Amino acid sequence: MPRRRRNGEKLLIVLPNWVGDAVMAGPVLRALRQLYPDAHITGLARRYVKDVFAGMPWLDRLVSYRTGKTEARAGKGRVFRLAARLRSARFDTAVVLTNSFASALVCKLARIQRIIGYDRDGRGFLLTDRLLPPRERGKFIPLPLVRYYLGISSYLGSGVRDGRLELFVTEADRHEARQVLERAGLEADVHRPGAAGGAPLVMLNPGAQYGQAKCWPPEYFAQLADRLIGELGATVLVSGSPRERAIAQAVQRHTRHALVDLTAKGLTLGALKDVVRRCDLMITNDTGPRHVAAAMDVPVVTIFGPTHPQWTEIDYAKERKAMVKVFCGPCQKKVCPLDRRCLTQLTPAMVWEKTAELLGQPVASERSAR
Repeated sequence: MPRRRRNGEKLLIVLPNWVGDAVMAGPVLRALRQLYPDAHITGLARRYVKDVFAGMPWLDRLVSYRTGKTEARAGKGRVFRLAARLRSARFDTAVVLTNSFASALVCKLARIQRIIGYDRDGRGFLLTDRLLPPRERGKFIPLPLVRYYLGISSYLGSGVRDGRLELFVTEADRHEARQVLERAGLEADVHRPGAAGGAPLVMLNPGAQYGQAKCWPPEYFAQLADRLIGELGATVLVSGSPRERAIAQAVQRHTRHALVDLTAKGLTLGALKDVVRRCDLMITNDTGPRHVAAAMDVPVVTIFGPTHPQWTEIDYAKERKAMVKVFCGPCQKKVCPLDRRCLTQLTPAMVWEKTAELLGQPVASERSAR
């Protein structure tokens, strides 16, 4: 059961490991700060996602750790070293948002007296406060992560139900974004021209950390980009991590018009936040930048393939979901055993309808789009 809060309590929050999940943790961080206004709250995050939390007013400190190949080879030693770092801070309570066994073990080895989290991955005996995730006939029920995380703050006594996503842009983020845009040949202060009646600034995000099974075909993104440029005069940006550069190049090879490829311009996660903030629209696979767009109040068309929309539902009024029903989905598989029909049957014309709606444009029929 929830315990009485103490002034000056030292609270550790183990933050999600992926960009989209990290963004969806914002509402619970906001709720916990309201619940513990006098606590010193530290967030623990992978170095890869730390820029998601930069500038957030709900954390007093952010501790990051590496998860690269060297650390993976280190094995258990990495866990013990991280636990030692945390132990020296003498935390009173840990809130573990991640579901892994290792995340709870680190908190236990750090000698944190109270460890709160969902009873997943066989780690229940490591938790002092075990929350039961919803199941039906032994299987986990799809539950939006925002609500899943808020279930912890609700257990602790918070009455906050606000699931609105928020991110913050620091001066360092702005500086990096200006550099990226200048290297890409754009003006450093470019910002939502479509909002003033000009040609729109649109970002495509054709990759996905989840894997190829989640990616809409590059040639489909290319057809959509050609329509945006040819019919609306849009400036089309292509975003992605350095390892997704091949996907961005594949999109460019299939277009008749030039795109602005940001994948080779040093685009960091912090810079991405500021560049997304400047856009009129994002068109993306179901992956982290989708949530960045929503948190920056930028309209977004999200393309769903094998993943179940309910897991990542964000109730964002400016989002339009594009998907087709297939007999085999949503399968949640990283590698499609068939022909990726959930994505190949979703035509560019179908996605254009969602795009045109958000940009305030008339929607042409599929026949006229050919």
